Amino acid sequence: MDLGQLARLRTPAGSAALKAATEVAGGDPLAAATALRSAGFPADLAAAALTQAELRRRAVGKFGPVAADMFFTRAGLEQATRQVVARRRAERVRASGVRALADLGCGIGADALAAARAGIRVYGVEADPLTAATAAANAEATGLAERFTVTQGDATAFDLNQVDGVFCDPARRASGRRIFDPNAYSPPWDFVLSLAERVPRTVVKVAPGLDHALIPPGAEAEWVSVNGDLVEAALWCGEFATVTRRATVLREEPPTDPAGQVGPATKAHELTSSRVAEAPVGPVRRYVYDPDPAVVRAHLVAELAGALDATLADPTIAYLYADTPTPTPFARCLEITDVLPFSLKRLRALLRERRVGRVEIRKRGSALEPEQLRRDLRLTGDQPASLVLTRVDGAPTVLICRPATS
Repeated sequence: MDLGQLARLRTPAGSAALKAATEVAGGDPLAAATALRSAGFPADLAAAALTQAELRRRAVGKFGPVAADMFFTRAGLEQATRQVVARRRAERVRASGVRALADLGCGIGADALAAARAGIRVYGVEADPLTAATAAANAEATGLAERFTVTQGDATAFDLNQVDGVFCDPARRASGRRIFDPNAYSPPWDFVLSLAERVPRTVVKVAPGLDHALIPPGAEAEWVSVNGDLVEAALWCGEFATVTRRATVLREEPPTDPAGQVGPATKAHELTSSRVAEAPVGPVRRYVYDPDPAVVRAHLVAELAGALDATLADPTIAYLYADTPTPTPFARCLEITDVLPFSLKRLRALLRERRVGRVEIRKRGSALEPEQLRRDLRLTGDQPASLVLTRVDGAPTVLICRPATS
């Protein structure tokens, strides 16, 4: 999509093409294109509408039903914050007293729209002309244009005197490739770090794999997972910071509305700490816990171990072991039935003896590839099992498990 195509999609003819494209999207692309051309839409408008309809269909997972009215670019959708994460962040920003927020690097507007819905006046700045225009289109399409305006330009030139809060999502891609060096971000990392000195309430979205050594002194680092997937991290600076590290675990439940017009309900769980702790090390016990990736990346495994009365079997691997199962949103719990030094021959024989034909494979500290192991096991039975590939006292080990019952 280019600026001209976006403009055409926002005309009455474009709206009609989008409506028609929505009805045929998701099937055979050639048949869909033929259907739109047969309905009298020009080939270029039909192609743009079909692309947009497909992006909207994909966007439902991030944005829910509102995606049906929004506009997307492929890169913008991929990099956009999930609605459930953006909404929770906006609520925290609003609760801190922020009334005017600069969104520097606003992308297609995911975070800005959430903040505007929370009642915050948002000034978006985006360097890329098409992305900026897409964000502006989304502000209008969602009825939030009075609270969210977009300027196409350099984020470093924005006048921060007109806001009392800043959200910055520096671009971490160039030419379609992921950037791992923060100094190559746009805007650059030194500018990002200076924001907290200029605006006491600043939050920065960063990659989940951010090196802990890059966390500014006094900032709160938060890692967020959704339904078990680590999706992002953020640095809460200045007056926003309340702890040193936070793991936020979000669980979405299916919508109760049969028509699907109401998005999924979300349960949020937080684990925090402002100190550095180490989990005790002990033997393998009856139950193994696989901590949520947000807990692991936040270096909060020791805090979780304390809550579960659990220990590590290897100080370098984040599996926790306990004698009793304790319900927790921060980890998956499995009951261990067998502990074996890893041997493909022995493992295959034991699973065949147990008539195991389906395995879930989890791993930490193991070089084995789960799918290759699954093929090598040559399973033929009708029973399920979970395999945990790990190390115990440095030795490759496999745990045979089943779901824990409390």
